[in-house]
Amino acid sequence: MIDAQTIQSRFDIDHIRSQFPILSREVKGKPLVYFDNAATSQKPRQVIDALVHYYSYQNANIHRGIHSLAEEATAAFEDTRDEVKRFINAAHREEIIFTRGATEGINLVAYTWGRQNISAGDEIIISAMEHHSNIVPWQLLCEEKGALLRVIPVTGKGELDMDAFRKMLTGKTKLVAVVHVSNALGTVNPAREIITLAHEAGALVLLDGAQSTVHLDIDVQELNVDFFVFSGHKIYGPTGAGVLYGKKHLLEEMPVFLGGGEMIKEVSFEGTTYNELPYKYEAGTPNIADTVALKAALEFIRHTGKENIRRHENELLAYATEKLEQIPGVRIIGTAKEKISVISFVIDKVHPQDVGILLDNRGVAVRTGHHCAQPLMDIFCIPGTIRASFAMYNTKEEIDEMITGVQRAIKLLS
Repeated sequence: MIDAQTIQSRFDIDHIRSQFPILSREVKGKPLVYFDNAATSQKPRQVIDALVHYYSYQNANIHRGIHSLAEEATAAFEDTRDEVKRFINAAHREEIIFTRGATEGINLVAYTWGRQNISAGDEIIISAMEHHSNIVPWQLLCEEKGALLRVIPVTGKGELDMDAFRKMLTGKTKLVAVVHVSNALGTVNPAREIITLAHEAGALVLLDGAQSTVHLDIDVQELNVDFFVFSGHKIYGPTGAGVLYGKKHLLEEMPVFLGGGEMIKEVSFEGTTYNELPYKYEAGTPNIADTVALKAALEFIRHTGKENIRRHENELLAYATEKLEQIPGVRIIGTAKEKISVISFVIDKVHPQDVGILLDNRGVAVRTGHHCAQPLMDIFCIPGTIRASFAMYNTKEEIDEMITGVQRAIKLLS
């Protein structure tokens, strides 16, 4: 049994930071402090090298050629599928569908399963803290089918009102689509309870894991979730590579999404037969290089250790929270009991964008605005927040720099 002190000693922050080339650059003459990780994370050298290696030595189209390059590229691409299966503990590799990101995964489910299974009078439940990507596809589907979109309220702390959710579940509920972790607040939602309650009502569940997969241990079998999506670029991987997990029997029953090459078995002018999973949903030439490099990102996280990463990030969140709470006029938006390393805040009589600009002048990158969660901002009666989101390579010294910047911004703008 390895004790906590031994595990913590293995997390060498200087070594971690040295593996991210971008952290050595300056912004406006200041060392870069990157606190916009909920939007996209920076990439370690292993991921960058995987991209360069693919294009330098393996570049070929996949699944179709018999020459050596095509076989090598295909093997590298499919190795990532096996790594994703392991990373989220899927039962079958065929349950892993490659997409461009979480947004495409949600849309795929809405346009296939949704169109096949949602009828007039049915109900889909989302929450008030959803990213726009988990609102708009269901709005479009409900408009098309005459279904009703219902919204789980959020408490003043930024937590889901689970009592209200229980009352919403009826025989009309066909799908519950909720964010696992809020990108705007950092709230960790009670996924297991949501899934259990939805299943008891006869509904399926889609979990948006865009923010959770990089922070939390994900076991889709233990969760018993029906669909799960995440994006590679938020998990130290490249942009344009994402994953949809679906239970095999559901994916087999769903109609195709895009038509073209690879998703077919045979094509004639009289009719077409479709390919088996997972290729049924991967039409055309995929984003091969970025998918190959995604494997390097997942391996990097696995080797570093999610528990090590989580402990470090939790310390950063606690430290930043304590420091911000000491500044007069600062109000933290989202004080849920269970959070990951995201902190959103507003300053009395100061617009978030002005603070973001002043922080950028100090080399500190934060996100300002509604964070693609505009309905949530409306609930809190604010135009947006200043959001700092932390990753494994961030430090308390960087938080101190942000705090100094916030204090000076208040003096200049108040």
